Amino acid sequence: MDEYESLSHTKYECIYHVVFIPKGRRRALYGELRKHLGEIFRRLAEQKESRIEEGHLMSDHVHMMIRIPPKYAVSQVIGFIKGKSAIHLARVYGERKRNFVGQSFWARGYFVSTVGRDKEMIRDYIRHQEEEDKRLDQLKLWQ
Repeated sequence: MDEYESLSHTKYECIYHVVFIPKGRRRALYGELRKHLGEIFRRLAEQKESRIEEGHLMSDHVHMMIRIPPKYAVSQVIGFIKGKSAIHLARVYGERKRNFVGQSFWARGYFVSTVGRDKEMIRDYIRHQEEEDKRLDQLKLWQ
């Protein structure tokens, strides 16, 4: 029972696997952006009393395992993270890049799945996603 979080009248374990992409799925997450986005996402999640337990920035999408209290809707927290991070990116990096879309950096939708008891399996999947993508790309070369 120690791993459960609590509010005044609630014990909970609400953990979600979330994936979202930049607009046009362009490979904009490498370089300078990739170094800073993890910390930005963590700070924004904390503002909604949430915690990113695991995360990985791929070249064209973001994977995260996030703990969100039941008083917030998942869409509310993810929308907040995507919106505020896009504003931050536009302010900090927007002036340097001509093709930067600014405050509509992220595509509209996202994927979300409840983690439940498969937490370690999903954590491992997020950690090793990049190696798996490279392996699959290598297999495609032989087809």
